[in-house]
Amino acid sequence: MTLEGATSDDSCLRLSFILLLVSLLPVGLAAQTDDNPTPPSTGDSSFLDRFWISGQANFIRQAHDTFRSSYSGPNSFQAPAEHATSRVLTLFTGFQITKHLEILADVESAGGYGLSNALGIAGFPNVDVVRNPTLGTAPYIARVMLHYIVPLSKDNMEATSNPLSLARTLPARRLEFRLGKMSTVDTFDVNAVGSDSHLQFMNWTVVNNGAYDYAADTRGYTYGFIAEYDAPGLAFRFGETLMPTVANGLTLDWNLARARGENFELELLPQPFKKRATDLRLLSYINHADMGSYREAIDGYLSGHDSVPDVTLYRRQGRIKYGFGVNLEQDITSEWRAFSRLGWNDGRNESFAYTEVDRTVSIGSDLTGKLWHRPEDKLGAAFVANAISGDHRRYLALGGLGFILGDGALNYGLEKIFETYYTAHIYRGISFALDWQHITDPGYNAARGPVSVISFRIHVEDALPLSKIAAVVHR
Repeated sequence: MTLEGATSDDSCLRLSFILLLVSLLPVGLAAQTDDNPTPPSTGDSSFLDRFWISGQANFIRQAHDTFRSSYSGPNSFQAPAEHATSRVLTLFTGFQITKHLEILADVESAGGYGLSNALGIAGFPNVDVVRNPTLGTAPYIARVMLHYIVPLSKDNMEATSNPLSLARTLPARRLEFRLGKMSTVDTFDVNAVGSDSHLQFMNWTVVNNGAYDYAADTRGYTYGFIAEYDAPGLAFRFGETLMPTVANGLTLDWNLARARGENFELELLPQPFKKRATDLRLLSYINHADMGSYREAIDGYLSGHDSVPDVTLYRRQGRIKYGFGVNLEQDITSEWRAFSRLGWNDGRNESFAYTEVDRTVSIGSDLTGKLWHRPEDKLGAAFVANAISGDHRRYLALGGLGFILGDGALNYGLEKIFETYYTAHIYRGISFALDWQHITDPGYNAARGPVSVISFRIHVEDALPLSKIAAVVHR
């Protein structure tokens, strides 16, 4: 039986203990004095240095007060005051089989709940929340993949080892291939200012492009193949990934002839400002799946055939959803960075894998604490506005339900979210964050809200070099 099939609470508790131990043990190794985990070496060192092992634990506590609500439905964000706590524990492992081939495997456990069971807001305030709380907290395989690098030049560049790429140097021109279980947004739509929910923002549509309905199961993972070309000043990526069999489903469809997600991204580094890095990513995707049509669901209801609009009754295999995204990062000073995203999808067929957003625009920035003598701290702020297509809007207004939204009616307005956070570095890989989100027209409904969500986050992470463990044990 795989870890995905485990159901024991004891096994989950053991995993939690192991992850926390992995995260905290390096604190006690006197030989380490810096604030960064020691990465594995890729040189002629010991066999143990070819392994990677690290852990992280992320705990988020959120709450909101009672807010105005003229009415509510099955998928509404709850108006009475509430609170919820989520946690995500991950054990990252990897091994360099050769200089250019590595295998990566991560075990994860997600537990707790989101506010209102993660319903009622398209830009939900906690990206760590699993959108189906009935899945339980049993550990599961999050990622397992082969990563292969093909050098296309003799020139090398320095790289930072991390759980998704162990090399400390990379060819300046190269091909990279990934095959296995992964998260699509590990590679696509990445943004250094607004992609890390463990140390930066928490909102779904700030951390990711809300209109990017990327292929994923309920937990956010899929199986796929990604090919990437990198050269100085540019990169191009293509990914073929599996879609879920139903919207927000856990089961993936392995028949690529009828269901798949195709992802394309061009990354450019134009640097129009001297000594200030600029990173521009242009994204496109095409999803093929057993999707329902909003227009057909509306017609079925208006004709009297259906008692309520139900998009799931009008699913047809092979339907397409396509979209585009723009992702920009800009260094303003050495301590201050800004970012922006634009997203659009056709919005004709049902939102299927990420969230119910068809149009989005976001802008934000972060600032390190160097100015107030806390260089490891970070302050960030962002604003995002989300929208949906005309068919999607009418479907919800007539009482239809999506997998996230459905108030029973709709007084349409743009969903507007402001988020700000402060992350304080406590010691080594331990940090504490305070986050505030103000959400206007939650679920695109001007009859509800606004609502403010306050969040507290504790994050622990560190790498644990096996060669150092062996040295400590030997002593």
